[in-house]
Amino acid sequence: MKQFKHLTVHDFSFQNTTERNLSLEDVFQRVLRFITVDPYGEFRFMIGTDSHVYRKHTTFVTGIVIQRLGKGVWACYRKQKESGQMDLRQKITKETELTQHVASYFDEAKEQEMITLLSAGSHLIRECHLDIGLGKKNKTSIFVDEMMKVIEATGYQARIKPHSFVASHYANYYTKLG
Repeated sequence: MKQFKHLTVHDFSFQNTTERNLSLEDVFQRVLRFITVDPYGEFRFMIGTDSHVYRKHTTFVTGIVIQRLGKGVWACYRKQKESGQMDLRQKITKETELTQHVASYFDEAKEQEMITLLSAGSHLIRECHLDIGLGKKNKTSIFVDEMMKVIEATGYQARIKPHSFVASHYANYYTKLG
């Protein structure tokens, strides 16, 4: 019988335009460095996943972004492919699970490490972005309440379209690149 390695969040490898093979601890260190450079203002720490269905597989991309409002961002992403196609519910559920899984690494202890670097009067908002939205024409609207509850249980604020740009724009861009 073939044995499969159990993949944990700690095995994930992220990249951006200048770096490859970043572990989640490497990503966390880059986030801390970004905050340290200019610890004043409002920071948003965001995680989101999008997917694209191809004929023989589905590509999922999870993005992690730290933003200093009005003063720039640092971002990275992780891409994974799953063979076969998925229906809409499976796809949205998997996107939410991947986002939640990565968010669980950045727990309250890591949040406190980020907060301790901030200057007085500065603050940090933690968000998970879902590539779903409300509206009669949006096929994903039936999943909004369920998926938002999943995310909010992690202690993160859940954001949906049009406020979920990490999933609906950043991660979406990388799902189209093969």
